[in-house]
Amino acid sequence: MGLLKGFEIEMYTGTPQGEIIGLSDKIVAELDGFVREPDSRNVEYVTSPLLNYESLLCALLTPRRTLRNYLQKLGDYTLIPGSTLSLGGSDRFVRSDPTNPYHDYIENTYHTKVVTASVHINIGIDDPEILMRACRLIRMEAPLFLALSAASPFLDGKATGYHSTRWGVFPQTPNHVPLFASHAHHIEWVEQQLAAGTMQNVRHLWVSVRPNGDRRPYDLNRLELRICDLVTDPIALLAITALLEARLLQLIENPDLDPLSQSIFSPEELVKIATNNEIAAATLSLDAQLQHWQDGRTIIARDWISEIYDEVWAIAKQQGFSCFLSPLQKILRVGNEAQQWLQLHGVGLDTQQVITQAITATHERELELQDKLCSSLVG
Repeated sequence: MGLLKGFEIEMYTGTPQGEIIGLSDKIVAELDGFVREPDSRNVEYVTSPLLNYESLLCALLTPRRTLRNYLQKLGDYTLIPGSTLSLGGSDRFVRSDPTNPYHDYIENTYHTKVVTASVHINIGIDDPEILMRACRLIRMEAPLFLALSAASPFLDGKATGYHSTRWGVFPQTPNHVPLFASHAHHIEWVEQQLAAGTMQNVRHLWVSVRPNGDRRPYDLNRLELRICDLVTDPIALLAITALLEARLLQLIENPDLDPLSQSIFSPEELVKIATNNEIAAATLSLDAQLQHWQDGRTIIARDWISEIYDEVWAIAKQQGFSCFLSPLQKILRVGNEAQQWLQLHGVGLDTQQVITQAITATHERELELQDKLCSSLVG
């Protein structure tokens, strides 16, 4: 039996020329299932928790089609791939809800560093102690998921030197987040942060992975992986999710798969390794040199992902979702979105040409998948 899976998807809206334009106040007022972010230039939709990947594919595509149809009614607007304000606009904040005091705090504290688009992958785990162990393991391996998903090499029309500019500049909050040794440790730590004001509320824990649930930090039922850039191709996103699910199924079966017991490093050292690996993955993604949490050896992100893929393939096969895991090999072979964009940029396309091509390719891919897969499932 697999695990429940759901997504929070943030996307930019704008023109086919790549100019990002704030429309979320209109979208949220008119369409069910969409929620606003503090800046109106991106909008979020959330999929319900589902077990099977075929259903997840349609849950990703259907709201997007609804959104595209609505954008067409507003004017010549579309969805824009990427996880940063690729072609410009990072000099200003465009408020979606000027009366919201939490949004005041975010704008004043972080400015446009938070105006990014991403995908948060949620995987259901009910047992709080297994969930904490899952968060420890995935915190150490989150850089691999960033490496697979990097899609923000540009900001304000320039290549920044990062493959994920989003994660390179994103304000992780609070400054220091430990590996939680138990659910009790997590509760105590969150209560301390709220009392100290380093967290404004229970949602204000911006780290690569966190436990989530209906009454945080007490009632928890899922792992939320927050590090991924926006993966526009649903098949690629499902492959990344399948790797995460298979790794978590492996961890549920094998209690020894725990950085606190299976590493030569102390918990404090592990946090430092995770931070350094995240910076390396934000910079060079699949080509990044990372330090392995278990024994400290240096390993290229792409090779580490291949190792885990080989370890979990049988689990995915046994659970019946290996066909959704296998497209991961293509990402390892041809590169993530950022690497593909930088390749085009390297042979002479300017940033706007790269983004406008990506806008068209994203829409065409959605139509192709919609026709091929969702119509038959819906019909």
